[in-house]
Amino acid sequence: MNEMETRNDGIAASEDDLRMRLHSLGSNLWWSWDRRLEELLRRIDAELWERVDHNPTAFALDVDGAHLTRADPNVASELSEVEARLGAYLASNSTWAARRCRGLTASPVAYFSPEFCIHGSLPIYSGGLGVLAGDHLKSCSDLGVNVYGVSLLYRHGYFRQQIRGDGWQTESYEQIDPERLPISRVLGSDARPLQIAIGCSTDTLTADLWQARVGRARLLLLDPVNLPEQVLPGALRLYGGDQISRLIQEVVLGIGGYRALSALGIRPAVLHMNEGHSAFAALEAIAERMEETGLAFEQAAADVSASVVFTTHTPVEAGHDRFPPGPLLEALEPLRARLGLDPKRLLAFGRVNPDDDPEPFCMTVCALKLANHSNAVSSLHGHVSRRMWKRLWPERRELDVPIGHVTNGVHAATWMAPELGALYGKSLTRDWSDRDEASRGEAELGAIDEAALWRTKRLLKKKLIAFVRELAQARNARLEIGEPLPELDPDALTVVVARRFALYKRALLPFRDLERARALLASSHRPVQILLAGKAHPADEPAKNVIRAIFDIARQSQLQHRVVFVEGYDQHVSRALLAGADLWLNVPRRPLEACGTSGMKAVLNATLNCSTLDGWWDEAFEPRVGFAVGNGSVHADASVQDDRDAAAVIDVLEREVVPLYYQRDANGVPRAWMGRVKQALVALAYRYSADRMVVDYATRLYAPAAGRVSAEVRQ
Repeated sequence: MNEMETRNDGIAASEDDLRMRLHSLGSNLWWSWDRRLEELLRRIDAELWERVDHNPTAFALDVDGAHLTRADPNVASELSEVEARLGAYLASNSTWAARRCRGLTASPVAYFSPEFCIHGSLPIYSGGLGVLAGDHLKSCSDLGVNVYGVSLLYRHGYFRQQIRGDGWQTESYEQIDPERLPISRVLGSDARPLQIAIGCSTDTLTADLWQARVGRARLLLLDPVNLPEQVLPGALRLYGGDQISRLIQEVVLGIGGYRALSALGIRPAVLHMNEGHSAFAALEAIAERMEETGLAFEQAAADVSASVVFTTHTPVEAGHDRFPPGPLLEALEPLRARLGLDPKRLLAFGRVNPDDDPEPFCMTVCALKLANHSNAVSSLHGHVSRRMWKRLWPERRELDVPIGHVTNGVHAATWMAPELGALYGKSLTRDWSDRDEASRGEAELGAIDEAALWRTKRLLKKKLIAFVRELAQARNARLEIGEPLPELDPDALTVVVARRFALYKRALLPFRDLERARALLASSHRPVQILLAGKAHPADEPAKNVIRAIFDIARQSQLQHRVVFVEGYDQHVSRALLAGADLWLNVPRRPLEACGTSGMKAVLNATLNCSTLDGWWDEAFEPRVGFAVGNGSVHADASVQDDRDAAAVIDVLEREVVPLYYQRDANGVPRAWMGRVKQALVALAYRYSADRMVVDYATRLYAPAAGRVSAEVRQ
């Protein structure tokens, strides 16, 4: 007989009942930012919670039933409280959209992205693009904007990073079992699993359809089941495989994704393509409109384009997917026939010069030509994008190229440490679009006691130090080596560099003048320690060499325990680093950082930013909220630029950062430092939040797109 526990309504709850309720709550990823379910599961069985990678679905499947009922006498009542909170959240009709933008509560937005970072338990993300997409969905949910995310379920996900004893990155891929993820199969009207058929070349690809609930939002995930042998296993991996594997993925994402919406009876008022990977969705929408209405291509394309929003994230030519004409035409042959276009005209949508027969098909060019509403992701990136794509509009001045900008933002409840959230109270959850509420929020943040904020940061730094030591211990055990564990100092200024390891992000820049760096880091009276984390793309050998160089630096006798590389960068590691850091250091080569959002998360975690004037920091920086590396000038010679910026990094650390951090009052509190932290919170926390970002999209792009603003297709 099952152990029984009394529910809060007086009815006995069985093990099976508790397990089902856990599973049901875990199936809506709202828990990933509410945190109460996570806290409860950690109390029930902390070891299991870590073992299942913080996945409540797997936890509900694996937890010992007797342990579930005996671990905490209040499990049932606490589950009831969480259920009530979720129910109230879903039922609320007082959202921002309901009050300010009612058209977007009923008319859905379809948001296509190749990756979404909702939580680490759903491993379909690699980095910044996925984080942005996940935060966008969460804030749409919070604000009441009716949104459906569309992406792929990668059976191998993105790689897990491991570092060998010599400092070289290796990658491992794990087979994902969807039944153990916080997702569910989408069923058709016959109650059987729904499958999506996608014409591709002479074959028909088939994809199962899964969904994740993200608060009020839904995320649809296509799971291809009959991929051609020649594209395996690359097509099962995020950003894996060769060009043809990527092409097939983008056919499934764009064409299959739009067909999935149609199969569910979802008629999006807005089609938002996050990067060019999903550009085929617009072509599929045009074909469907032609078939439904009998319109010719030109009119159907004009109608669809009026509702298309396209966001570009990549400020360098090499970052935009391009496919050879032959494979592209072969993959799109069924779609081309439905559109009634000859091959050259179809290819023209992806070419800068439609008459250049060898020119490959560029997904970004296609998206720009098919979207009436296009934007970059920061003010500076807007300038870069207009310059980059002006050749599509040769008759226009650069200033008049139709690419605007909406600066990215981050979802506050996801990224700020719970300890800090408790200190901030309701200040960051107020309706900042209301001037009176915004003033209250600013006043509340400004009134936080510096000493209390300092104590909380010290606690979080100690947690980070323990976390880094545990990771190092696990690595030693895996490699069967006896490397010294990092002995980090809770009293030292702790600097974090945690980004994707691409060469333009220049992770080695602080060490370019190693003697100056050593003198700064090895100081006995004003110690500085630096933690570095991030992944290099599996095919990026130069980036892997950067990681190995960091390991070599960290092993120098004077820098041991002052320079530490943290293995296995993911959302979980990122949150620990953000919470425990004193300073977030970011030194991309201007203007190659489209936006960058990690520094925005640092603000929420009472961590100051120090960055080159690139991306979001170019528009956000002022001396009272952080530190600038250099003055924003760019030299024509990249090596000269790197030398200048390397000197500027050490200069700002020596002359501004370190003195301010170690300036203490009689109680040991760095009042001026914490004052600057508070000023950053007041000035930047809402301005660079995903809520502000979604409000901008809704009012400036979605509402006009949903109104079917007419314009000619640009080809």
